[in-house]
Order: sequence, then C-alpha cells, then structure tokens
Amino acid sequence: MHIAIAGNIGSGKTTLTKMLAKRYGWIPRFEPVDNNPYLEDFYADMNRWSFNLQVYFLNKRFREVVEISKCNDTIIQDRTIFEDARIFAPNLHNQGYMSVRDFNNYSDLFDLMMSLVGLPDLMIYIRSTIPNLIAQIGKRGREYEQTMRIDYLQGLNDLYEEWIKNYKGNLIIIDGDTYKFEGCTESFQKITDQIDSALYGLFPLEEQKK
Repeated sequence: MHIAIAGNIGSGKTTLTKMLAKRYGWIPRFEPVDNNPYLEDFYADMNRWSFNLQVYFLNKRFREVVEISKCNDTIIQDRTIFEDARIFAPNLHNQGYMSVRDFNNYSDLFDLMMSLVGLPDLMIYIRSTIPNLIAQIGKRGREYEQTMRIDYLQGLNDLYEEWIKNYKGNLIIIDGDTYKFEGCTESFQKITDQIDSALYGLFPLEEQKK
C-alpha cells in the first residue's frame, strides 16, 4: 500500500511522515534534501538551476513510485511526484524561472511517466498559511531556505490549492495551522482517526483488530 504526504515547504510533511511510520509500522520514504546536488545552487540562482533541479526530483520520485508499486509493504512517502509536476515546476514557469521550452519538455516527460504508474492509496495533504510556513522554515534553520521569497511560497500555495481541489484519489486534508501534531497527542489522534476511517472503514484501526 502507498500512503503519500503532500504539502508546501515547511508544512510538516517530514515530521508527520516519521510519526505515522512509527504509529502504524509503515516504511518511510523521505524527500532527498540533504544529498541533493542542486538545491543550494537553485536557491542562489533559480533561473539557472530550476530545470536541473526539477528533473533531478522527477527522476528520484519516479524511481520511488516504481519501487513502491513492486513492494508488498506499506510505504509512506514524504512528498510526491505529483507535487513536482503540478506545483513546483509550474510555479517556476509562472514566475519566469523556467523557460517555455524547458517547461514543455519537463511536462512531456512527466506525462510519459504517469502513463506507467497510478495514484497512491491515500493522499494526506497538509494545508498551511504563509505565516505558518515562514515560522516553520525559520525554526528548522536551513541556511539556503532563508533567502526564499514570499511570493515564491505564495505561488506554491496557490497551485497546491488548485491541484488538491481537482485531485481524484482517496484524500485527507489536514489544517496544518490548527493541528500541531508534533507534541500534541490530541491533534495527532484526530489525524490517525481520519486515516483509520479512510483506510479501514468507519472505526479506528484498534476497533478493527478486536
């Protein structure tokens, strides 16, 4: 089974992925950030490195999706291939950081890949406002993120909302501003209750096992 966590930069995807993996015994797959050879260069010069970065992410994400489709275990994935293609690449193109030629080439490649894989069994979207995202980004202290423009984040948020509004798969939406799931047992319980209902029926997982 494939569970996916979606959300803007700083929304809490990695934290929630870790917590749910521990709660359910799922195998986590994390966004490749620390060993990304393009990320720092991208934030320093978006025009030069946008296409390279997005192709790098697309390659990594597609490889993950193929591996997950062949796996018998339940995998929970931190960020999805859909976000790269439907949110991050279009945002770069809309803001003038990716040329029409590069964006069309990228989109054609994504469409080809999507003809070979399906949607996750459950998509969990963490919705968050810009002030909350900025606060979370500041807390984690990644130096290359501190120069990120607010209009870049806002563009991503707008595209996330457009994408999730038209998403056709099994979906849960979490209010990331309200549900402070890290350190709040009650908020986390509300999230797991929704997941149990979506995956196992009307009752939480504990009730299913009785």
